[in-house]
Amino acid sequence: MFLGIDLGTSGAKLLVTDAGQSVVAEAHAPVASLKLPAPLSEQDPADWITTIEQALGQIAAAHPGLMAQVRGIGLSGHMHGAVLLDKSDRVLRPCIMWNDGRAAQECADLTALADFEGIGGNLVMAGFTAPKLLWVQRHQPDIFDRIFRVLLPKDYVRLWLTGDHVAEMSDAAGTLWLDVAGRKWSPDLLDATGLTEAQMPALVEGTGVSGTLRPALCEKWGFAPGTLVAGGAGDNAAAACGMGIVEDGAFVSLGTSGVVFAPTKTFRPNTKQGVHSFCHAVPGTWHQMGVILAAASCLDWQARIMGRDVGAMLSLLSDRIETPSPIRFLPYLTGVRTPHNDPTAQASFHGLTAQTDPADMVQAVLEGVGYALKDCVDALAAAGTTIDQAYAVGGGSRSRAWLQIIADICDVTLLTPERGEYGAAFGAARLAQAAVAGGYDAALFAKPAVAQVIRPDATRSATYATAHAEWRGLYAAS
Repeated sequence: MFLGIDLGTSGAKLLVTDAGQSVVAEAHAPVASLKLPAPLSEQDPADWITTIEQALGQIAAAHPGLMAQVRGIGLSGHMHGAVLLDKSDRVLRPCIMWNDGRAAQECADLTALADFEGIGGNLVMAGFTAPKLLWVQRHQPDIFDRIFRVLLPKDYVRLWLTGDHVAEMSDAAGTLWLDVAGRKWSPDLLDATGLTEAQMPALVEGTGVSGTLRPALCEKWGFAPGTLVAGGAGDNAAAACGMGIVEDGAFVSLGTSGVVFAPTKTFRPNTKQGVHSFCHAVPGTWHQMGVILAAASCLDWQARIMGRDVGAMLSLLSDRIETPSPIRFLPYLTGVRTPHNDPTAQASFHGLTAQTDPADMVQAVLEGVGYALKDCVDALAAAGTTIDQAYAVGGGSRSRAWLQIIADICDVTLLTPERGEYGAAFGAARLAQAAVAGGYDAALFAKPAVAQVIRPDATRSATYATAHAEWRGLYAAS
């Protein structure tokens, strides 16, 4: 048996798989964010441990004796967070989260201080870890001076599990301190934020062994002594492992945010268009991501504004959209990463008239997210990765009409997986299985069977290409 732990922004998901990768147990528990004004976002790492213990308790109660059969544990979690520890591993302040935007000025300053684009392979963005530490150095120097170690969120969970300070490549790449091509910490990039390699955790591959479970936890939860803990992965890389998007393939995620993800054989950055270029969770592999900060959350926002639930809004549309909405929507409710890297960008409707009706506006929101994903597809193509076909995942992928709109706009065939578990917790369990088996084995990372295929319509794709060009001009004019 193998346990996957995924620490999400709003909660933790745990699942146990058997040797055939069937899910035999799972549990969820929520975690709270601290109440802070935008653009601040923080969580207390102690709450993560409480949440995971709650979920472990659910599994232990429902499946007595199951923990004793677990041979390996894999970890996944939200990326870029800054957990600051003193010499005694005490947390010095709440974790500054991935969606915290306070470090805008520090981004500009770091860009001038070191070659983050060339070595780190990514633009310096406020959500990443490095600018957060420069902010702490400037605004909370007493805390900065006491920093003994910096950990990412899932790696703080690892510290609780094993007592070891360890990170893995996919998550470490999102700090902006990693030499992404060399898969090692960069002294130059660390120095730009006043840190050293001694303050960083050790590095392993996602399929490697990072430590063993502490005896006290084995005794408390009934795990066998010496249970292995794998390196694991950042959340998107873990989800890719869950879907078998490891050596090839692609996926489009329609969650709170939107992601276009594709693995690469080599490190191929495209910083000019805000592509994220990170190490993948398996050795010798990298991946590219185009990221938009609001995807399905745009529908949630619109539902709140319109006073309807999302299902009722979608029912306003016909099953088949033949022409673009007469209005346009920029989906930048929380800024934009790919391709503009503009945390101050704002959402807006364009072309409203007295004849605009709710169906026009709902369609415009669906299309606006589709246009933004098309920007991501184009940015990856400029970095040498052409996507013709991709799995569609996330809550938004349940809308067949939305998937057809995205397929038509992006000119990409979308595949929906058959019912089953393919998320980040499942990917973490697969990584645990690989670690127990001795390392990466492609056979452990099979792709899911396809439930439906949504192909782009050539006529509609041509019409949307014109509309997308018009839509792109709206950001430039804003």
